[in-house]
Amino acid sequence: VLILLMSRHTHTHTHFRAVLKKREYGAKYTQNNFITAVRAMNEFCLKSSDLEQLRKIRRRSPHDDTEAFTVFLRSDVEAKALDVWGSPEALVRERNLRKEVEREYQENIFRNQQLLKEYKDFWGNTKVSSSNSVFSGHLTKSPDQICNGLNFIFKLLAWVYTGSASMFSEAIHSLADTCNQALLALGISQSVRNPDAGHPYGFSNMRYIASLISGVGIFMMGAGLSWYHGVMGLLHPQPIESLLWAYCILAGSLVSEGATLLVAINEIKKSAKQHGLTFYEYVMQSRDPSTNVVLLEDAAAVLGVTLAAGCMGLTSLTGNPLYDSLGSLGVGTLLGAVSAFLIYTNTEALLGRSIQPERVQKLTEFLENDPAVRAVHDVKATDLGLSKVRFKAEVDFDGRVVTRSYLEKQDIDQILNDIQQVKTPEDLENFMLKHGENIIDTLGAEVDRLEKELKQRNPEVRHVDLEIL
Repeated sequence: VLILLMSRHTHTHTHFRAVLKKREYGAKYTQNNFITAVRAMNEFCLKSSDLEQLRKIRRRSPHDDTEAFTVFLRSDVEAKALDVWGSPEALVRERNLRKEVEREYQENIFRNQQLLKEYKDFWGNTKVSSSNSVFSGHLTKSPDQICNGLNFIFKLLAWVYTGSASMFSEAIHSLADTCNQALLALGISQSVRNPDAGHPYGFSNMRYIASLISGVGIFMMGAGLSWYHGVMGLLHPQPIESLLWAYCILAGSLVSEGATLLVAINEIKKSAKQHGLTFYEYVMQSRDPSTNVVLLEDAAAVLGVTLAAGCMGLTSLTGNPLYDSLGSLGVGTLLGAVSAFLIYTNTEALLGRSIQPERVQKLTEFLENDPAVRAVHDVKATDLGLSKVRFKAEVDFDGRVVTRSYLEKQDIDQILNDIQQVKTPEDLENFMLKHGENIIDTLGAEVDRLEKELKQRNPEVRHVDLEIL
């Protein structure tokens, strides 16, 4: 009986698992957000003296030139703003008032800049351009523009004198070259502007935009006029006067355009060698649109002069003006081909062209060889123009290496002592929150280190975006 009672009387042991109460943060939680002093003064209309009594926290800086900087808790700043202004409505009114003052200030700056520009235009800008000016190393300089302008005037006079359709097409060709170089010079001057808040990646694409406008507008216009004049010459042929002066003008134009073409070819060969590309690859990839446009202009000019002179020569030998009209059509076709090439290459550049696969592989291997990186995914390297590259990748970091990097900078005895003091779930939470936040900061420091080293080893990489997986 005793055995039966003991078997019926069993002891049940229940184990309880200690868990932390889940916190509900809500859709918008900003109590623990940090805010810089500049943002605090701008967004909450505070003075520097208002921030002196607030809690100051030293944080890792996201910028390469500073080690750490001071931030404030957003909740403290919001409370201070309400204390200073009395109510949220008063704070909103003050913000609107300051925005209006800022708008008037910007308008005054714009007006002053316009007045300064008009003053410089009137008296002349006496600033001496250095060797690193916007036109350094490029062929869009005033002597070439003056040469094309003179060619246009002389060819136009020759057309008026002779009535040659080929000479008219060549005059339009020179006019297109002159306008194109002026537009390209404007694009170069705009492309070297410093980045601003509205354009954080700069204005380097202005070169491609200027070249694209040249291809769409100027050269297409020249091609259309040349085709029109050639077709009208075929439909209504007119006798042509003596072409002696026209031949002399074409000869002078051939010499000037040929000399410029040789200079353009040498410039592109040097640039292609610096980038490790062949002459053909460099031109097709349009790594320097300003130089490529001038190369195409001069090549088309030499071919156009040769074609026009040949057709005019046939007209002189046979007395048939149809050959001269065919020359006009040939020059128009040449301008159309140049226009199509400019449109294609610059459109590809503006769409965000990737750099060479070999260079992408080199950048990826640098990241993969770092001990803190386990894998690299979704790599994108985009050419921004002016030998600038934007690099983006998703990086899977090794948490053990990052944690070990954090521990190497800590007092291990102090951490062991803190562990021994953990007795309750609340103690564990405080311990983990403290070191968890510090480990996250260490992970951010590892990202900054990789970005800095990537830029140092590859000077062409100006913008690096590493996303943590």
